[in-house]
Amino acid sequence: MPIKSYLAHPHKNEKQALINALSGIEKCEVIPSENKDLLIVVTDTDNNLEEDHLKEQIESISSLKLLVMVSGFDTPKSK
Repeated sequence: MPIKSYLAHPHKNEKQALINALSGIEKCEVIPSENKDLLIVVTDTDNNLEEDHLKEQIESISSLKLLVMVSGFDTPKSK
């Protein structure tokens, strides 16, 4: 299960729009910064293909200025 965390920077005055857009995406958790125009985004998907699709979906949001991955790891499923 790939779990990745990102820092998402919105366009100027678009923080709430970005929060709303990201909050509507399944397998995506959004944590807004209290003192900066910055969001922490955590994704938890079933496989790398699903993660790639989710990242493309996030990157297509018009209020998103920059998305930077901070951490990522893949936990293999137990047999």
